Amino acid sequence: MGTLGQNLKFAARQLSRNPGFTVTVIFTLALSIGANTAIFSIVNALMLKSLPYSRPERMGTIYTRITGPISSDERHHLNGEQWELLRDNVPSLISAVSSLRTSGVNLQAGSQVRYLHEGRISAHYLEVLAIHPIIGRNFSDAEDRPHGPKTAILSYGLWRTTFGSSSDILGQTVKLKGETYTVIGVLPEGATTPLNVDLYTALQPGREGEGSGTNFESFTRLRDGATWEQADAEINRAWSLRTQRYELQNNPGAQVSFYSVPLQKGQTAALRPQVLALMLAAGFILLIACANLAGLTLVRMLRRTPEVSTRLALGASRWQIQKQLWVENLMLAFVGGTAGVAVGFVALRGLLLLLPENFLPVASVPLDARVLAFTLLASLLASVLFGMLPALATRKFDLRSAMARRAATADHLRLRQALIVTEVALTVVLLAASGLLIRTLIHLQTLPPGFNPAGVMTARASLDDVRYHDAAAFRKLLSESTSAMRRIPGVQQSAVGLSLPYERSLIAGGLVINDGKEPGQTVTADETYITPGYFEALQIPVLAGRSFTEADGPDGQRVAIVNQTFVRKFFHGANPVGRHVDKDTMIVGVVKDVAIAPGVDSAAPLTGEETMYVPAAQTEVRQLSLLHVWFQPSWIVRTAAPVEGLTAQMQRALASADPNLPFSGFYSMRDLLAKTLATQRLEVGLLSAMAALALLLSALGIFALEANIVAQKTHEIGIRIALGSTIRQAMLHIGAPGVRASVLGLILGLIFCAAALRVMHSVLYGVGVYDVPTILTVVLTLASVSLVATTVPTLRIARIDPAQTLRDE
Repeated sequence: MGTLGQNLKFAARQLSRNPGFTVTVIFTLALSIGANTAIFSIVNALMLKSLPYSRPERMGTIYTRITGPISSDERHHLNGEQWELLRDNVPSLISAVSSLRTSGVNLQAGSQVRYLHEGRISAHYLEVLAIHPIIGRNFSDAEDRPHGPKTAILSYGLWRTTFGSSSDILGQTVKLKGETYTVIGVLPEGATTPLNVDLYTALQPGREGEGSGTNFESFTRLRDGATWEQADAEINRAWSLRTQRYELQNNPGAQVSFYSVPLQKGQTAALRPQVLALMLAAGFILLIACANLAGLTLVRMLRRTPEVSTRLALGASRWQIQKQLWVENLMLAFVGGTAGVAVGFVALRGLLLLLPENFLPVASVPLDARVLAFTLLASLLASVLFGMLPALATRKFDLRSAMARRAATADHLRLRQALIVTEVALTVVLLAASGLLIRTLIHLQTLPPGFNPAGVMTARASLDDVRYHDAAAFRKLLSESTSAMRRIPGVQQSAVGLSLPYERSLIAGGLVINDGKEPGQTVTADETYITPGYFEALQIPVLAGRSFTEADGPDGQRVAIVNQTFVRKFFHGANPVGRHVDKDTMIVGVVKDVAIAPGVDSAAPLTGEETMYVPAAQTEVRQLSLLHVWFQPSWIVRTAAPVEGLTAQMQRALASADPNLPFSGFYSMRDLLAKTLATQRLEVGLLSAMAALALLLSALGIFALEANIVAQKTHEIGIRIALGSTIRQAMLHIGAPGVRASVLGLILGLIFCAAALRVMHSVLYGVGVYDVPTILTVVLTLASVSLVATTVPTLRIARIDPAQTLRDE
């Protein structure tokens, strides 16, 4: 312990005598380890940290594996028939389902109406999660049957803020979605579920309506004494009794099997590739930083040649010298790692603020013991990586040459050049990857929108309300509210649509094309209801036929308007006006494609896929309740110029039609585009930040190499100039090692890109993997930065006085 204490004191003195070196090392470690800490915190929360439930290893969900002409292996969504068979015929599991996404609903508490997020869950959902209400009970089987009693379970936060933590909340009734619900329970404080909403209602799944499609998410818990193999056999046996085998449609000869996977994998599978790619990029940053620090530490070792040679001459062993160097490296790694934790904490908090709402399927992303252990391991790894070369250098230390001050050999220069080559090569990969993502984002943001987004404000409201299951009340609300909004000074047009450009639309399957070259074909397309004035409000061009009018009401001819892609795909470009779909629906117009989030074919985040518009007034009664569970319609106003207090006036206009209906949010078209491309923006921001950090570290590495060469060869340069060499020749001679290392690193990096960038194919849109403009930009950027980093330190050559050098000689 005494020797260790002496080594620590000596290391502290040595580092304090070189503040520039010490600060540079700590700063570099803090940035690189901080980036790794922040990204690993997300990896830990998604993949390593156990779910916050009792015995999470016994929780699962169901996947479908299809082998055949069209193969797949993905999480399975259930329809009503599958749910009933799973519930009643798989005794090895406690099974539950929920809606695929949360719903927006209105809660009337006294004279106030609050917009809340609702989760619809089956009877045993909370039992699967092992969550027990602190007050009351879970949903019963009777309450979970179609048309069962209306009951609700409150989150702890809603119980506290809206109901004042009332102890007699059980049995109270609340007005939710226009109906009376009875409160039967309150969840514990801090309880989390995959939905994480304000309140829960019984899903009441059946085979009709919502249950006719695959609209349910499964959650299972293995019963005591059962095995997953046993459960999977029961699932496959139960589902073999199904009347609908939709997985085999258009896939002749395919084999279908179902199996359970851990719930954590099912919940995080969609994000795993992106998160692991970011972790790899963060690892590149750490490697670049270590290469940089190895070069700096090697230079410092060479400058300490007199000190080391003196200690060796006085009897110190090589092991004692190496041990002292390792103590210094570990001290730097410890301080840098501690600073990295602080940087990682700040970076993680900033990252979480940038994430879209409900982007991560976990409740929290903490810096827990596992993350701190990772940071410690990263710090130790960094210490080994950047301290290894100087330690090895001492093993080859020649005392006689050291005393003669000839330790700066060509071997050391080549070693530092190799480090620079590695740094530059890794930086090229990161720059190219971030460049491709930037080009993708630019492509998506500059796609022709198909409408005029300027001067448009939209507002969303929940019509998941029993009052608007009545078609007449629904039509009256839309008519009166849009008329009131058109009377707002400055408003040119107002309309309502079930969905908007940049948003995902309802997918309508089973549409029958009655006319055209292939009559009777059944197709799938996006469908959205709209009111008259929708195309005028958004300024979507009508290319053929007409727009909807007030005459297109419930008693008139059923009509539809389709977009260009619909015409091209199902009518082969022929004019479809006057033709029919679904027997009695006549196409009366064709409009330009608009950019929307895909529903039919998720080939890109924005697309112009086939869409059919129908009049809101002709929406069938049986559809209203179902549509508004999944979608909140949007009110649209177009103004010629900014209108002061527009959102408040829009709310008052809606209140004139229904005082108990609040808007849930206001959005410009720019907001909707940003929300749709939130994932791409996040990927660009994170990878670009890492690429910029890698570029900075590489530039510093090249700068340090050249600065050290100038410092070591000042005497030689002075003699060269005295003997007739020009300053330009001297600068070229000294700058050559940095230029060679940069060029070799650039070539090696491009070779790495040829293999590494292929994996990005699935996240690139409108740009190829080997996009020439991107590669050229990377080459020019890195060449420019390398040139500056090489030139700046060589400018010191102009200040060398050859006469002084000769006098010293």
